[in-house]
Amino acid sequence: MMIDIWPLKALRVRSPRLELRLPSEEELAAVADVAARGVHAPGARPFVTLWTDLPPAERARHVVQQHWSRLGAWSPDNWALELVAFFEGQPVGIQEMRAEDFGVRREIVSGSWLGIDHQGQGLGTEMRAALLHLAFTELGAVSARSVSFADNHASKSVSRKLGYQPDGISRDVLGGQVVESQRFRLSEESWRRQEHLPMTVSGLADCLPLFGIDHHATASRPAKVS
Repeated sequence: MMIDIWPLKALRVRSPRLELRLPSEEELAAVADVAARGVHAPGARPFVTLWTDLPPAERARHVVQQHWSRLGAWSPDNWALELVAFFEGQPVGIQEMRAEDFGVRREIVSGSWLGIDHQGQGLGTEMRAALLHLAFTELGAVSARSVSFADNHASKSVSRKLGYQPDGISRDVLGGQVVESQRFRLSEESWRRQEHLPMTVSGLADCLPLFGIDHHATASRPAKVS
């Protein structure tokens, strides 16, 4: 069975309103259609890769191809997990977590997008909170990073709500122009001091080697309060 070969298919992260998981092929097409309908106001450019400037059909194709390419390129030393967020049973966006040498560094970087029809309801914050629960409470991360353009107020607001602290700036090229991004970092210690929404994770145990984590090391780690 596919789940025996690729146990990430069984991974589920649930928050009060959302379920985050890998999609079926039809669900991947559905979340691509969400992207095709728009993920931000016209004229905004919240991503370094200008995929949201593409025509709707090409935008949807980009979502599908990126999802496939990241799964296809997966290795325990360099991985990117794109979980589709389902709200009331329907896909509303994608929450990503990626890392290099996670088994040693224990640091993740997050990224996400949410369909424009579903914004303004706190779902973006809940998506990221669910991912941070997976990273810190379940996988033993010690820090999480996020990067936002200076004018991406929604992303920066989510980071601040969840306790991230400023961590300097980075300079990127967007449309042939240099733009500055604000870096944010959240430590495990800061995360554990906060109150959190109730979260549950299932199907993780068989996935641990794919994240570069030794089963025995995880089992011996003291339980964390969530």
